[in-house]
Amino acid sequence: MMRNLILFLLLGSIGCVSEKSCELRVFQLNIWGDATVVPGVFDALTDEIARLDAHIVALCEVNNHHGVTSERLVEALKRRGQTWYGASGRCTGVQGTDVCVLSKYPIEEVVTGLSTVPGGVDMKVRIDVGGRDVLLYPAHLDYTHYACYLPRGYDGVTWKKLSAPDGNPEAVLQMNRASTRDEAVAAFLEEVARERADLILLAGDFNEPSHLDWTDATCGMWDHNGCVVPWDCSVRLYDAGFRDVYRVLHPDPATHPGFTYPADNPATAVEKLTWAPDADERDRIDFIYYLPGGAFVPKRVEVVGPSSSIVRSERVRETGEDAFIEPLGVWPTDHKGVLATFALGGENKFSSGL
Repeated sequence: MMRNLILFLLLGSIGCVSEKSCELRVFQLNIWGDATVVPGVFDALTDEIARLDAHIVALCEVNNHHGVTSERLVEALKRRGQTWYGASGRCTGVQGTDVCVLSKYPIEEVVTGLSTVPGGVDMKVRIDVGGRDVLLYPAHLDYTHYACYLPRGYDGVTWKKLSAPDGNPEAVLQMNRASTRDEAVAAFLEEVARERADLILLAGDFNEPSHLDWTDATCGMWDHNGCVVPWDCSVRLYDAGFRDVYRVLHPDPATHPGFTYPADNPATAVEKLTWAPDADERDRIDFIYYLPGGAFVPKRVEVVGPSSSIVRSERVRETGEDAFIEPLGVWPTDHKGVLATFALGGENKFSSGL
């Protein structure tokens, strides 16, 4: 009784009519070739968005193949009885521009053309969440020089099998830095330093793992082959104060690996789902980062997609402690998504960039 009274008073003090109404749910997903690869995929993607009850959706690998994808999704969701707003990236064919955002809350501002490098963070969207200012940067970073394949015995540029795995962290970082990912994050941090909002988010497919995942605890797992890597993007973001929602709530990568790639997809042949067919290439490369200190704090995070992955060209059921939201039916992509739930009620109402 007393707890309910305290909760009622707390919710009322921050403008909520219920505990659920004080939540902000953010969904991130790579939609694989603009939701065109799997038969029936556009309707499947729409159905997944409709049932997840998210408030904000960040999508990447969006190319506007059949019209503006965000507009098509808004219309398809309207036919399902849901009202959404949409914002599209430039979709110029250059990676980084291939993003869009959907929101159940009004979109107040859309800025594109931010990126100074190919595969950079090119777009920001400002959303009015019940009078609170949420700033989202959707991202799709450079896919080349995929250096996490070196310890697994594959070249991250040619995708060809090596004569032996290369587990030298310096060699891994050297290849990684030949991509534009580190420059993209540096440019993002310079841009976001000028911004202020109640919540600042960076969400997308980074095509790079996290330093929080390639640790001493996991160096003997998932074909890391003893390799501990301080991956550039996550290190830079953490040094700047950003935090990875998944690792904030699930800090142990051994029990909660949170793999997002490569996802199993029963509608697709295995050989189309793997780039390193003889390796365990599972990694967490899809992220939602946030800047702490604002009006929202992380409450829950789940992997959205099949609870099975591709390992050495086999469909393998995950055995960790991650929470999965399994697909309704057809899964639209070769990635898994991330659904993060934030609760309103941070210590401070306003957060800023650096």
